[in-house]
Amino acid sequence: MGGDDAPRVVVEGAVQAAQRGYEIILFGDQKQLSAELARLQAGSLPITHCPEVISMEESPALACRQKRNASIMLASKAVAEGRADALVSAGNSGATMTAALMHLRRLPGVLRPAIASLIPTAKEFCVLLDVGANVDCQPKHLLQFAVMGNVYVKHILHRPNPRVGILSIGEEASKGNELTLATAELLKSAHLNFIGNVEGRDIPQGTADVIVCDGFVGNVIIKFGEGLAESLIHLLKEEVRQHPLSLAGMLFFRGILKDLKKKVDYDEYGGAPLLGVNGECIICHGGSNAKAIANAIHVAGTFVTEHINQEIERELKALPPSQQTTGQTGPVPSPEVNFPA
Repeated sequence: MGGDDAPRVVVEGAVQAAQRGYEIILFGDQKQLSAELARLQAGSLPITHCPEVISMEESPALACRQKRNASIMLASKAVAEGRADALVSAGNSGATMTAALMHLRRLPGVLRPAIASLIPTAKEFCVLLDVGANVDCQPKHLLQFAVMGNVYVKHILHRPNPRVGILSIGEEASKGNELTLATAELLKSAHLNFIGNVEGRDIPQGTADVIVCDGFVGNVIIKFGEGLAESLIHLLKEEVRQHPLSLAGMLFFRGILKDLKKKVDYDEYGGAPLLGVNGECIICHGGSNAKAIANAIHVAGTFVTEHINQEIERELKALPPSQQTTGQTGPVPSPEVNFPA
């Protein structure tokens, strides 16, 4: 029931995923979901009726406590109880994370879950985390983000030895604030291909496969990237309008532009995984179309079949004893997330 064009595009994406062979359970208003299935002439998919919905404007923590029968709450509960293998939502991202933490909990040893976002680069996508789940972090949190991001890139993007970097203000090891300097020391002794500091300008160059930062910085980066992309597209359109003859030249580049769009199109990769919770959870952009929803379901299925959570647990246990954690302490703040379009 969540998303800018819900439930229409969400149901369309779910139907597309079902046609790929995935077993889908829809959570939401029975009447609306049934009407969408009838419109698509897609037969029937199992529906769990949910009388409540958490809107985008509501406080995640408060809404999840007050609306126990909201679609995101009941869907998270279904995963926790083993009635579903994974959760995909395009709704209130803070509520999605809150519901996941309430029902799924954290993986053993994980201090803070992190939201990982794919960022297009000149080479391939890189993974940036955290992008908004934790605005205040400690070095041990960023270390765990690096481990979880490393597993993601290795098993989902199929890069056997991911390059891991920490976002800082200079490539020299001496540059950074207390958080980045202390985190770099932890990463040096971890079992990762740590390449050192990564500057903001290195991100689009594809210098690293995994880039870690706190959620405050990560959220600023993806919002800046989204705004920059929109501005460039607007400027390009304005230039074409002012120079009509340039349209002829654009025709020769249609094929190239089509391939480029597919390479950087976020819809190809669906949503962003919430790493560190004890269940598979994919958070989609509120403006996701049906293709993005279907691909997010595919990503969720891949997380299940690749046993990503088990790999994260294994990699965390492989850290030096001084860097391992056995407890799950401290509150996890509600996130403020905005994914690149």
